[in-house]
Amino acid sequence: MNNPKYLGEFTEEEAEKRGLKLIVADFGAEACGDAVRLFWLVDKNGIIQDARFKSFGCGTAIASSDMMTELTIGKSVDEATKITNLDVEKALRDDPNTPAFPPQKMHCSVMAYDVIIEAAAKYKGVDADTLRDEEIVCECARTTRKEIVDIIKKYNCKTIEELQQYTKAGTYCKSCVAPGGHEEKPVYLVDILAEINGSNPETKTDKNSENEITDFGKLPLFKQIKEIEKIIDKNIKPALAMDGGSLEILDIQKDDDNIKIYMRYLGACSGCASSASTLYAIEQELINKLNYENIKVLEVR
Repeated sequence: MNNPKYLGEFTEEEAEKRGLKLIVADFGAEACGDAVRLFWLVDKNGIIQDARFKSFGCGTAIASSDMMTELTIGKSVDEATKITNLDVEKALRDDPNTPAFPPQKMHCSVMAYDVIIEAAAKYKGVDADTLRDEEIVCECARTTRKEIVDIIKKYNCKTIEELQQYTKAGTYCKSCVAPGGHEEKPVYLVDILAEINGSNPETKTDKNSENEITDFGKLPLFKQIKEIEKIIDKNIKPALAMDGGSLEILDIQKDDDNIKIYMRYLGACSGCASSASTLYAIEQELINKLNYENIKVLEVR
């Protein structure tokens, strides 16, 4: 993050001197807080001989872009398109059994896959949408509905555990497994299992985690504040701390059934270009963990 190995760019002149084809691709938008530009030098056989990147975003986004760039070097363009967000995260780990960053920050690595697709499309001279599968169920592992359906039918999977023996889907942030994760999905793995098997699948994965509060709306305000602070301290602050930042709660107000949380970013988060998307992730984490929709998180600058 602080010293990315592959940060930089190539020019047409450099590519010509090395007898390679320069591919430059962009994904994201600086105005939205995250953007990455990928540079490939590709030989006549379609092998990526060298790569560089430029990134505009938080520390996690920069680290993910750097690792993504490294993983593409030496691969064919087609092989590079198989690299997923999960591959990038695992390659960043110091300990194979400890995630490089928490699920709340996984959205920061999404661009790694998308910019590869943009670069591959430019190399092939096609529209990027033709290389993207139409319905992605698991964003982390970039697994499509069709792939999941094929696995269920081929291996006669009845449970999430059986399904995950043949796919990476749902093994990281778990938002795609069942309702109740940190991000709402149009379809979940349990839904596809039920659809193919014709009944509710037997699964060891609960729809709501043990930490969720099912009657949050009935609690008095002082207890609601305690539950909010507990989730922020346990789930949110550690994630922000990994990028050198934090937050402080300035006020919590309740108007009828609506709860407004006023907070201020601290440290690296106070100047982060991804603060808006992180704010949304914080809000969704609270909504899902508390099982309460009427929560709004507002930043005070």
